[in-house]
Amino acid sequence: MQKQSRVFFQISGAGHEALGLALARYLRPGYDWFFPYYREQALVLGLGVTPTEVLLQAVGSADDPSSAGRQMPSHWGHRDRNVVTQSSPTGSQCIPAVGCAEAGRYLVRRPHLTTDLGASQAYGDELTYVSLGEGACSEGEFWESLNTAANLHLPVLYVVPDNGFAISVPVTDQHPAPVHELVRGFRGLEIHHLDGTDYFGVRDAAKSIVEHIRAGVGPALIHADVVRPYSHSAADTQSKYRSVEELAEEARRDPIDRFEHDLVAGGVLTAEQAVDIRAEAKALVVEAATAAMGGARPDPATVTAQVTDLPDVAVPLTPGIGDVPDHAGEPVPMGEAIKRTLHEQMAADERIRVFGEDVADAREQVLAGVEGKGGVFGTTHGLQRAFGQARCFNTPLSEANIVGRAVGQALRGLRPSPEIQFFDYIWPAMTQIRSEAATIRWRSNGSFTCPMVLRVPIGGYLTGGSIWHSQCGESIFAHIPGLVIAMPSRARDAAGLLRYAFRCEDPVLFLEHKHLLRQPYTVDPYPDADWVLPFGVGEIRRPGDDATVVSWGATVEKSLQAAGRLADQEGIEAEVIDLRTILPWDHSLVSESVARTGRLLVVHEDTLTGGFGGEVASWVGEHCFADLDAPVRRIGAADTPVAYEPSLEEAILPQVDTIAGALFDLATW
Repeated sequence: MQKQSRVFFQISGAGHEALGLALARYLRPGYDWFFPYYREQALVLGLGVTPTEVLLQAVGSADDPSSAGRQMPSHWGHRDRNVVTQSSPTGSQCIPAVGCAEAGRYLVRRPHLTTDLGASQAYGDELTYVSLGEGACSEGEFWESLNTAANLHLPVLYVVPDNGFAISVPVTDQHPAPVHELVRGFRGLEIHHLDGTDYFGVRDAAKSIVEHIRAGVGPALIHADVVRPYSHSAADTQSKYRSVEELAEEARRDPIDRFEHDLVAGGVLTAEQAVDIRAEAKALVVEAATAAMGGARPDPATVTAQVTDLPDVAVPLTPGIGDVPDHAGEPVPMGEAIKRTLHEQMAADERIRVFGEDVADAREQVLAGVEGKGGVFGTTHGLQRAFGQARCFNTPLSEANIVGRAVGQALRGLRPSPEIQFFDYIWPAMTQIRSEAATIRWRSNGSFTCPMVLRVPIGGYLTGGSIWHSQCGESIFAHIPGLVIAMPSRARDAAGLLRYAFRCEDPVLFLEHKHLLRQPYTVDPYPDADWVLPFGVGEIRRPGDDATVVSWGATVEKSLQAAGRLADQEGIEAEVIDLRTILPWDHSLVSESVARTGRLLVVHEDTLTGGFGGEVASWVGEHCFADLDAPVRRIGAADTPVAYEPSLEEAILPQVDTIAGALFDLATW
């Protein structure tokens, strides 16, 4: 198939067959959940994925149930059998697997979430299977997942097939000891070291291991010695780094040959019957290959389908001003609006769980006698007290752990809302955000989704926040297809956008500007619970005809102040637009405004170079060029981290004077 240019990549699972097939005997497809890695051909076949389905993936057919041609071969996924769509950065799947197991425990005690709200079915004795090679055990996310699985006694089966090489890197360059020795410090983790080439040995051990997990005792890890008779992949040549003698020795340990020998020696088969079985298997593969080669090819016109799929929510609009709720209540600042909306949404939907560092109120033992923490900014205060520790809880200080567990829970149909304490510390979670959460819908062609609301305090203007508490880098995440990003600047919008976020089936990055949480100018009457603000709808915060200012976050207020000053002092009327969301953003509102004013200034707090303002400016330059009467201008932070000393911070971040000066120059150009 590769020689016919129908398969463009191939990675072998040879040497792992005995391990995967023996384990599959005791696992339940469509009941248990599976997070395999790329050498698990034998396992997925043992779970009932057909040879034709495996080869449909290899040729990239539209009929491939794992991804319809979007994923490379050996990146497994099968909705009906609970084989979760696989990513490629091995090791990262371990934390979502833990989150999946957490969700199962949560759902089995709340069956109405399955019957009434469409969450996945949960069973009291299901387990979550996750596998990775010994090389990927060097990844921190493997260890972070073990920490939580052992601490919470979760029903997770870790399987580590060890063929001695991570492509060409030998295991001796990876670890100071074998994996089964390295993990001994995790109390509650049952550990087994097996010969993965011995089918009957693995089969005999697997029964009690699986029973142990199903009984709810806790997780288990199998470290299995296997072989790798072929190169890492079709792009590798292992004879460049492995000797002839070494490869010959491995060939003598081939698990299929060993299995055949054991069956013949035990009188189960004759040698002739074994030959017939091999011929039958070859014919089966040829038949599957023929069927796969005849499979439908994907339509290039569908490539942008299943990136995101935002819900359609109608919102009343006031022409020229923006959307406003029909009814509203007590005036509150933005931080209070966020807190109230979290309470409101959690009361309405038991699928929502809030977790992160310091988000809970206090330990249950002391909760009745203390005020409670509820987040470093107080936005989650009272959630634990109101909804219990199962729905609002603290996590280890591990950003990848926080987001990855949310991914696993979202895959089961929950609506997790993890919190990263400061945007400045989000970077350890980038693999979980970029490679796991954001790609799940697209890479599975819509078979799986990841509905989570990742809340992150962001931004500067704090006086003393310095480098590690003042970053504003939303533009980095705007480069990630599959994410949806909101950044409100006032209480009303924060409530409406957060309500919409919890209705999304895609991962939402909800950026809460720290400086705005308690500012009086963010105060709005708290909108009625049925008022929802869709993403991609900007608002004209100040009408004008002389220039357009586009902003979001904390610089909206500074732009309003600059526009007001210019109107008072120069008679220049600038229109100020608050985008409110940047993925998606309101192209129509901006283009309509520029068509009237002929001038555009984009203001944002992120650094000027690479800031999202460059995207807005370039789009306007491309699509609204005929309407422009002056060059598009941008204002952003200096290309430097944010400083601690107030005068330095002021010099770095956009200020009203700077915006007013740029706006005057633009209007008079």
